Amino acid sequence: MLNRIDLRDAPSSQGVIDRDLLPRAELDVEAALEKVRPICEDVRHRGTAALIEYARRFDRVEIERVRVPVADIRAALDTLDPAVRAALQESIRRARLVHRDQRRTDSTVRVVPGGTVTERWVPVERVGLYVPGGQAVYPSSVVMNVVPAQEAGVGSLALSSPPQREHGGLPHPTILAACALLGVDEVYAAGGAQAIAMFAYGTDECRPAQLVTGPGNVYVAAAKRLLKGRIGIDAEAGPTEIAILADDGAEPRHVAADLISQAEHDELAAAVLVTDSPRLAAAVEAEVRTQVAATKHQERVTAALTGRQSGIVLVDDIEHGLAVVDAYAAEHLEILTRDAATVAARVRNAGAVFVGPYAPVSLGDYAAGSNHVLPTGGCACHSSGLSVQSFLRGIHVVDYDRAALAEVAGHVVTLAEAEDLPAHGAAVKARFDWKVPDSK
Repeated sequence: MLNRIDLRDAPSSQGVIDRDLLPRAELDVEAALEKVRPICEDVRHRGTAALIEYARRFDRVEIERVRVPVADIRAALDTLDPAVRAALQESIRRARLVHRDQRRTDSTVRVVPGGTVTERWVPVERVGLYVPGGQAVYPSSVVMNVVPAQEAGVGSLALSSPPQREHGGLPHPTILAACALLGVDEVYAAGGAQAIAMFAYGTDECRPAQLVTGPGNVYVAAAKRLLKGRIGIDAEAGPTEIAILADDGAEPRHVAADLISQAEHDELAAAVLVTDSPRLAAAVEAEVRTQVAATKHQERVTAALTGRQSGIVLVDDIEHGLAVVDAYAAEHLEILTRDAATVAARVRNAGAVFVGPYAPVSLGDYAAGSNHVLPTGGCACHSSGLSVQSFLRGIHVVDYDRAALAEVAGHVVTLAEAEDLPAHGAAVKARFDWKVPDSK
């Protein structure tokens, strides 16, 4: 079922792994750009009317307005299964513990007597949070978006999720209930690229936001790319992915179950095992066949596991495996090796790392306290997952008195003239009647 890629004894350039040899989904955001461009422009010009039309066209549901009444949000919480409510509350509690500790404090550096630079951390004023719909329901993504934004001190939060025909044109009731638990009462029934455009341009129902966060499909990613600059974005998150680095001590049943757990998201989900053990590879393949036959979303899982984005990569040893997983830069990386903590500490590129047999990705999806909105498509080599930092801006505050400026004025003038920007130097000279002491 899983493709095999044998990198044993494969040549490398000074130990650098060729990323093109590794499994990866085709996420053609560039092609999707041309499809989302007219949608975004339509929302820009027609606002709510365009969103209602796209709900009819894409979600096959008739809605009269996009904003969800607060009464419907509260009603969803009133009817929520008590067990689901308890699980969401625990997920929120743990996420707050982790994210509250991420909040940065302002710091002031005394550069010279009379001269300081302070770095202030200021939250974004208004944020649009996107929670996908489609083949699954994601109240956990409500938690992962809202908690860090709240802990950062964002004053205005708006959340959007696709309208559901089976729920009268509202987002899924579990999504609404999660919003109620978190105190979010500004919710919109809009999905896809049109929701991102709503946050970017605003409508008569929804004020524009400065930042949009949250995962989505290729059209959401394309809308983020298109509108970046008009609105800040967290990342162009694509289909979910899991990589597992394992040796012959790993339990094949665990490995297979974890690969399948991410493959059930959608047909483009990626599931990759990297191992130096042909015996483990064979055992995992057998376990995958057995477990897929018994799983609920068998067709979806099979499509994901047999796609070009998934497979088993054979390596020479764990050292080689580390180089491979660093090159792959997975959204989720499990370490199922001997001395897993030591191996995990050497990983440089991953959205999140899960150490040992009792920290599966599923734990991180819901209740580890970590955030599950993570970089995909190899972007973990340069980007981080969603955190409190995502919602903060660092502002430098420069405070110099006359003596402190005079001390460095000569250097400023010299550098301004070296860059052929004499007016920069003149702005300093003007403060000293054009007389600047020589710099030492």
